[in-house]
Amino acid sequence: PALARLLASAVVGVAPEFMGIGPAPAIRLLLQRSGLNLDDIGRFEINEAQAAQVLAVAHELELDSARLNVQGGSLALGHPLAATGLRLVMSLARQLRQHNLRYGIAAACVGGGQGMALLIENPAFRA
Repeated sequence: PALARLLASAVVGVAPEFMGIGPAPAIRLLLQRSGLNLDDIGRFEINEAQAAQVLAVAHELELDSARLNVQGGSLALGHPLAATGLRLVMSLARQLRQHNLRYGIAAACVGGGQGMALLIENPAFRA
């Protein structure tokens, strides 16, 4: 079976000087589009452009740190240009499968003022 199913995506613009906060409004829009809420999400993989950036996003969304970048995030695992998005999604998909979690969100900011987020589902999830 497939490792993950892509359910929804969201891309937002933010002021360039606040580009690091981009994942927060992107995640809000993604949840609005999907009809889910933060409590429905088993794991969050948010790219760490800088050490404090992901903390600001977590604070803005009031995320539970036990579900955020639980394998270390990009500062620990790496931030390979052109491959970070794939690394985020694959790390997230493996975590959902390993822990029998249904939904996960991968998100990142983009220099210049963007935020993006993807909602994936574990097709092997069993309630």
